Amino acid sequence: MTDAKTPAATLISEGRTSLGIELGSTNIKACLIGPDHEVLATGSHAWENQFVDRLWTYSEDAIWEGLQGAIAALRAAVEDAHGVTLASVGSLGVSAMMHGYLAFDASGTLLVPFRTWRNTNTGPAAVHLTSELGFNFPLRWSASHLYQAVIDDEPHLADVAFVTTLAGYVHWKLTGRKVLGVGDASGMFPIDPATRDYDADMLRRFQSLIDARRTSLDVAALLPSVLLAGQQAGELTADGAALLDPSGTLQPGAPLCPPEGDAGTGMVATNAVAPRTGNISAGTSIFAMVVLDKPLDAVHEELDIVTTPAGDLVAMVHCNNGASELGSWASVFTEFAAAVGGSSDPDAVFGALYDAALAGEPDGGGLLAYNYLSGEPITGLEEGRPLVVRTPGSRLTLANFMRTQVYAAFGTLSLGMKVLRREGVTLDAMFAHGGMFRTAGVAQRLLAAAINAPVTVGDTASEGGAWGIAVLAAHLRSGDGAPLETYLADTVFAGADVVVATPDAADVEGYERWLGTYEAGLEIEAAAVRAIR
Repeated sequence: MTDAKTPAATLISEGRTSLGIELGSTNIKACLIGPDHEVLATGSHAWENQFVDRLWTYSEDAIWEGLQGAIAALRAAVEDAHGVTLASVGSLGVSAMMHGYLAFDASGTLLVPFRTWRNTNTGPAAVHLTSELGFNFPLRWSASHLYQAVIDDEPHLADVAFVTTLAGYVHWKLTGRKVLGVGDASGMFPIDPATRDYDADMLRRFQSLIDARRTSLDVAALLPSVLLAGQQAGELTADGAALLDPSGTLQPGAPLCPPEGDAGTGMVATNAVAPRTGNISAGTSIFAMVVLDKPLDAVHEELDIVTTPAGDLVAMVHCNNGASELGSWASVFTEFAAAVGGSSDPDAVFGALYDAALAGEPDGGGLLAYNYLSGEPITGLEEGRPLVVRTPGSRLTLANFMRTQVYAAFGTLSLGMKVLRREGVTLDAMFAHGGMFRTAGVAQRLLAAAINAPVTVGDTASEGGAWGIAVLAAHLRSGDGAPLETYLADTVFAGADVVVATPDAADVEGYERWLGTYEAGLEIEAAAVRAIR
């Protein structure tokens, strides 16, 4: 822990800080923390994916423009708040949305546009791998993307020499090392909990499937090396520093922790890395991570088996569609407020809309909403069409409309959580984080109803994964070899302020009625996908 009397400016000038950078779906965020893990400054850059040739992607230029924008914003925030220049940091970490497919040739050239987690074109590969290997391979996993490219006999496979995730790519360019944190690696290929590395037997069987179709690929050689939390993953090179900060102000030399996925940093940000704890991260996608105390009895397509950044097994319920549609409706109401002379402050509008949601009827008044901007594997949809549906007898009010939109963000997730409950998985604590939880007590209370379990939100909930990866960088720098679980409990979260929302019986009953209609109405969503191209 740091001396509480040390001014922030001194900590920054002396490089006694840790920097976390997370590339999320709509924002790239940089978070600078001090030795006590308190946030000193943040910077962000908005970006959006593109739908090109029916695939979701981000360009290489957008990646680096976004990173440079976030670092520039962070430097400006440091100067404004503390009056010093951010020239060095004590440690650094990179996190990003998990899964997807970035394939490079031997010279480091990207062979095809980055294929993100959001794509659902990998169905044949995922089904075949799951069947042949006896382990659930989700559509978005890197192995599914690679095998689908093999099935489709894509020309770029003749030149592929390295496959990684977005976090692994950025880390490689910053350090020169082709490595990945075990949590992010577990979204590329299954991890053996005993070795905390790629499952060797499954990798051999996967190679056999590849060889049956194509003999020129050595899968093990394509994957990045796996590292655990607390292990050093390289140092920021001069070229890497210039990529982040073309002004030349940021100096090289900072050690980097293993690059991680947003699922792992969400677990860290909510102190949910111990067995029988879990967390829910709500952003463009929404997912729940439940740390297991024993393997599941069966394979479930609704559940991914991944790991914490320390390598412990986790059951993951991942939904492609989270809060984006809710945000779009909030933007519409913001425009309306400005048009009639009211407040156009997005935070004020969000607060008012969330407050309205609490006043809605427990079942949403008979309204139904689908937030499917993209496909949703859990409900068997390859594409999405956002919908609002109601019967003539439903009660269309602002309160019911907003409650239904919040429910829609949790609908698919709660279906997956029911599978976990049927497996007998129990939880001691469930934490939530992400921008949805900035307005105290609203999304948190309705989420508690949706999963029928207490939900805890801490004061770092809105900082999310950027803070989480900064903490992992701090663990590398000052953890003195302590296990991640111990470091978080004893150093980071000791005395943390948290708020717990327990399920309200009326909300739970109303949500269950709403969810029954939601499941029945999935046929409407499927019809919309077929009818509207």
